[in-house]
Amino acid sequence: MSFNDLTINEYTDKLASKAPVPGGGGASALCGAVGAALASMVCNLTIGKKKFAEFEGELNEILNETQRLQAELLRLSDEDAKVFEPLAKAYSLPKETQEEIEFKAQVMEKVLHNATIVPLNIMRANAQVIRLHYRLKDISSMLVISDVGCGAMAAKSALLSASLNVFINTKAMANREEAEKFNKEANELIAECSQKADETFEFVKNKLR
Repeated sequence: MSFNDLTINEYTDKLASKAPVPGGGGASALCGAVGAALASMVCNLTIGKKKFAEFEGELNEILNETQRLQAELLRLSDEDAKVFEPLAKAYSLPKETQEEIEFKAQVMEKVLHNATIVPLNIMRANAQVIRLHYRLKDISSMLVISDVGCGAMAAKSALLSASLNVFINTKAMANREEAEKFNKEANELIAECSQKADETFEFVKNKLR
């Protein structure tokens, strides 16, 4: 079953339940998809306006990218649930004998890797959504400028939320070189794109006040 086939009410009810998935990772991807959708809406409501005719080509390119990112983030929301199940099973593997200990360690490293890659990809996608909103603030209609700020904040929330799912998994990884590589990229995305999202928010707020 794809969570994307559920209604909003069904999804949030499932999120609120005792079911292990969807969880924070899937929710962060969904939040990012909303941020991407808002960017698409901003493009759709700006394209065709004479005042922004010089940016029409760029706006169409951004629109294509935001539509791709929306679909990618919805896919990643499902993917997050898929990689969590084997991780949960790996934690419950026995470790009574040396053989069991070694087997569990091997399995854990593999599933932790997979469970880290997905939220890192969620971060990468949300970082791009933020970058696009950062650009849209300068080339979109004032009628939708508040939506630029909303979209940037949704994507920032998704970016930061997804990072926690990266860090909880890298903390448990035995391969510290790989773990630190993942942590480094996550921290770089946070530093770059949190600032861009905050600058977008301040820009929009100042336009509206």
